[in-house]
Amino acid sequence: MRTMLVTGGAGFIGANFVHLTRSRHPEDHIIVLDKLTYAGNRDSLAGAEVEFLEGDVCDAALVDAAVSRADAVIHFAAESHNDNSLRDPRPFVDTNVVGTFTILEAVRRHETRLHHISTDEVFGDLALDDPARFTETTPYQPSSPYSATKAGSDHLVRAWVRSFGVTATISNCSNNYGPYQHIEKFIPRQITNILDGRTPKLYGTGEQVRDWIHVDDHNAAVHLILEQGRIGETYNIGADNDHVDNKRVMELICELMDAPGYEHVADRPGHDQRYAMDSTKLRTELGWAPRYTDTDTGMRAGLEQTIAWYRDNEAWWRPAKEQVEAGYAERGQ
Repeated sequence: MRTMLVTGGAGFIGANFVHLTRSRHPEDHIIVLDKLTYAGNRDSLAGAEVEFLEGDVCDAALVDAAVSRADAVIHFAAESHNDNSLRDPRPFVDTNVVGTFTILEAVRRHETRLHHISTDEVFGDLALDDPARFTETTPYQPSSPYSATKAGSDHLVRAWVRSFGVTATISNCSNNYGPYQHIEKFIPRQITNILDGRTPKLYGTGEQVRDWIHVDDHNAAVHLILEQGRIGETYNIGADNDHVDNKRVMELICELMDAPGYEHVADRPGHDQRYAMDSTKLRTELGWAPRYTDTDTGMRAGLEQTIAWYRDNEAWWRPAKEQVEAGYAERGQ
């Protein structure tokens, strides 16, 4: 039996990781540390046996006590919404930078294995007609407070590996979708709009491209890196959906939900154009492959599964819907 500390385990990707871990390793003891901000939901862990600690990753005493009992730490905890980072960057500095520093100091003291979850947004963006993909050696060019603070957290992890011998790995993943994702995010917002009888909304022209990956594929890769990844290494995670623009994703959602159409709304300031991940290293070294890939087969199946989850779990998303839509309406979105 292992004891695993999952920071941010009541958030979107973290909660799905907990459920996947519980199904794969029912014998493991899972400690979830989550601050339960608006993006964290205790109900996302329903049905998963965990030890839950409500608290902040910046709380050094709390983090140290939790890490001291863990064989491995999987660090999901992060402020992650670009729009929010543009309105108030401070929480992003606190959680993403100071919180990661706090985790690093604790794993250094207790010689605990760490896997740090990051994002493709640290690399900046690519032109829509650029055939290149981000690799593990692509220079960082973050374009928002969110991506800048995640870039900073990645650099801290690498420095602690080199300077202090911390046993850590990093993964940079493309945009996730799936169950338990907060409805402020693009895909669940459109799904819940349609379920709610609202017209779905598309930022600008919808030409932006994201390498959409189902959260289960992401977390399967994290498990593989945790078990077989080389210490000190970074692995990119992407599903090869980088030919799918947001307009196409919107059209798929509308098609799958029999929605009559959508409307264009104001674009987001500094909206990155294209993300594309080269996950060759992960695929060749560790033998990983995504299940939900290619827009007309895998991603369609992933969206069908995601739509079904939101349809069946209205009680989970309903309480936040009015407030989220009111906030977007104020911004003309």
